Amino acid sequence: MKVTETIYSTVLNKCPRCHKGDVFIEKNPYKLDKIFKLNERCPHCDLKFEKEPSFFYGAMYASYALTAGWFIVWYVLYLTVLSNMDTLTFAILLAVSILVLSPLTLRLSRLLWLNFFFKYDKSYSNTKKAGLH
Repeated sequence: MKVTETIYSTVLNKCPRCHKGDVFIEKNPYKLDKIFKLNERCPHCDLKFEKEPSFFYGAMYASYALTAGWFIVWYVLYLTVLSNMDTLTFAILLAVSILVLSPLTLRLSRLLWLNFFFKYDKSYSNTKKAGLH
């Protein structure tokens, strides 16, 4: 797994195999009524995103890692820049930031999870559904 391919696919909401089709139907992760809506298959290469029932339960591990990273960033900020801040104020800021970033974390964790199982294949990016492998 090349890191640049994973970053590209994850950040731009692209299919991990062809890097052309969108995984999530809605591009904006903050449209909460469509937060869990993703294409069943890639519109470009026809990759089935959910390999098996409950496939995305494993994305909780990626979500945990992303959230832990966010806690670490806030902790470092607290030790360096925000050291004068009251602990309660800091805890409230932390909680609010985690809640605000939850839709983005959900999306990124699912995209990362997909990238663990499907690798980029340049041959799929050149063909559109007709010449599937």
